[in-house]
Amino acid sequence: MNPSTTKRAIIMGATSGIGYEVAKLLIAEGWYLGIAGRRLERLQAFQRQAPERIQIRPIDIRKEGAEKELDALIDEVGGMDLYVHCSGIGFQNFELAPDIELNTLETNGTGFTRMVGHAFRFFLQQRKGHIAVISSIAGTKGLGIAPAYSATKRFQNLYIDALEQLAHMHRSPICFTDIRPGFVATGLLNDGKHYPMLMKPENVARHIIRAIHRKQRIAIIDWRYKVMVFFWKLIPAGIWKRMRVKN
Repeated sequence: MNPSTTKRAIIMGATSGIGYEVAKLLIAEGWYLGIAGRRLERLQAFQRQAPERIQIRPIDIRKEGAEKELDALIDEVGGMDLYVHCSGIGFQNFELAPDIELNTLETNGTGFTRMVGHAFRFFLQQRKGHIAVISSIAGTKGLGIAPAYSATKRFQNLYIDALEQLAHMHRSPICFTDIRPGFVATGLLNDGKHYPMLMKPENVARHIIRAIHRKQRIAIIDWRYKVMVFFWKLIPAGIWKRMRVKN
């Protein structure tokens, strides 16, 4: 493969779930990958699938200095054309336990900003690049059962909106894809509860890859959730607060 035409991607949060499935599909397409996450043993296991095209690095996005680890991974891969942010957490919190709320905010808010912002600055200097983030349809409305989760997902939606405008102000052709899935059968939802319209991560990953190739700005996965989000937005605040959106 000609090094000048090789595509290189960094996937933050690739040890399981959606990020893992997206990484598998990109490897199958011939990409060179840098994959990151907190669990080194899972990164090493994935690397064994294609050691000549996969670089790994354990990164905790909540910690200061994680940007330096991202830079090191980019160097090991030989550059970055695509940054995919799959790192996030979400829990139901009916009792509003502060540790759950603050941990969610630290990961989905501060950690997200730290890493996505750094990828943006890299692409700004490079004068090109593509940022794809896994947010959620939960950013559409404030869900009483998961306040910090829905709030941080809305934050992610708006942050990408702002970065797109900022890129335009810099006259830099950076692409953005905001991927908004519904319930996906990953470890985050392995709590014994029933989740409607549950999607398989491998199917979600195929939608994500298609959206990335098309440089789709916003991708709600799948059509059932598109319909649901459409009607959610029409619900007045006075009615929404009375609705028991829980499982």
